[in-house]
Amino acid sequence: MNIIIQPGEADYKSLVQRPQMPKADMDEVIGEVFRLIAEKGDQGLKELTKKFDKTDISSIKLDRSDLQKAYESLDPILRDAILGAKTNIEKFHTAQLPQQVKVTTMQGVECVQKAVPIERVGIYIPGGTAPLFSTILMLAIPAKIAGCSQVVLCSPPTYNGKIHPAILAAAYICDIDEVMQVGGSQAIAAMALGTETIGKVSKICGPGNQYVTAAKEKAQQFGVAIDMPAGPSEVLVYAGEDCVPKFVAIDLLSQAEHGADSQVVCVAPDVAIAKAILEEVDLLVAELPRKDMAVAALANSFIIVEKDLDKAFAYINAYAPEHLIIASDHAGVLAERVVNAGSVFLGNWCPESVGDYASGTNHTLPTYGWAKSYNGVNVDTFMRKITFQTVTREGLVNLAGLVVPMAKAEQLQAHANAVKIRLEHIK
Repeated sequence: MNIIIQPGEADYKSLVQRPQMPKADMDEVIGEVFRLIAEKGDQGLKELTKKFDKTDISSIKLDRSDLQKAYESLDPILRDAILGAKTNIEKFHTAQLPQQVKVTTMQGVECVQKAVPIERVGIYIPGGTAPLFSTILMLAIPAKIAGCSQVVLCSPPTYNGKIHPAILAAAYICDIDEVMQVGGSQAIAAMALGTETIGKVSKICGPGNQYVTAAKEKAQQFGVAIDMPAGPSEVLVYAGEDCVPKFVAIDLLSQAEHGADSQVVCVAPDVAIAKAILEEVDLLVAELPRKDMAVAALANSFIIVEKDLDKAFAYINAYAPEHLIIASDHAGVLAERVVNAGSVFLGNWCPESVGDYASGTNHTLPTYGWAKSYNGVNVDTFMRKITFQTVTREGLVNLAGLVVPMAKAEQLQAHANAVKIRLEHIK
């Protein structure tokens, strides 16, 4: 990690960039994946799984018994941890259920907004170098709370040619309706287009690498919604004067170990704090089993030294991090400056990992600066809001003076006549 001292606003454009693969190359690959799934369906899925995951799969859909076996063989300590995390996540997300809105806007005119669940949703669970079974909790729990009638899970068979048992156990705990052992961009294409085994879904949620993200973006061309363009994980830590450098260092590494394409950034008020954090990073990274991945991610990462709080948080909001940690005893006050972030962790005792697993908030969050316009997954992610209106005779009379002149001004005479003809009947 390099130390960058007091960059100017003109430098922000380069300092908010994330590591990226050439888009043209990805578009070509993703286009071919969608073409093959459209033409060959299940057979195309098997061919692409062989090509990308180096695995032959005899069946795509798993039985409920497969999930139950994985659950029953799960380490009891891990099982209890998942169940405890599930309870906290359910508490927070149940509180998010929207209330019906009913308003009388004029005498005789009633407007209603009602939230209804998306019927069939797909969730994607990465399983490559790390089996992210915790993401099942983050996606399936709000989907079930929202009332989705069918939740389909896709995850790659990268554990001895099968889905990792912890993923299957979590799917059992969350009562997933259908589990498919396919991953990568081909799984996204299958959920977007439909195959003989995987029925088309209405929305796809879940994180993944840049190929998965590109596939989700392409899925929208086929009438399938997505949660957000979520790519490789990232964290930004504001390390205040009262931070604990060792805490900051391990928080940076907790994201760096996700993969070589992750990025971690730190903003500190002076060079001494920045150097102390870097010293701790060098010591702690050597102890990690995924050291090589973390080191590769650190090569894409840096520490900015900026004493001026206004400038520091101007940069933070320009970066719009997926995860923002404010490592300070004054985090609550500093948090008032935050405008763009996926999820914020306040204080020296609040590591990002608690949100990843068990505090109750959701860890499926916007990356690549998308926190400027997207929020993380929540119950609303799995719902649509439909409006209803009821207009009585009196209500139509009251509205006529508004609707008719506006429709005429837009030269939409039939719109105006739809009101005027009714008014004639009232007379």
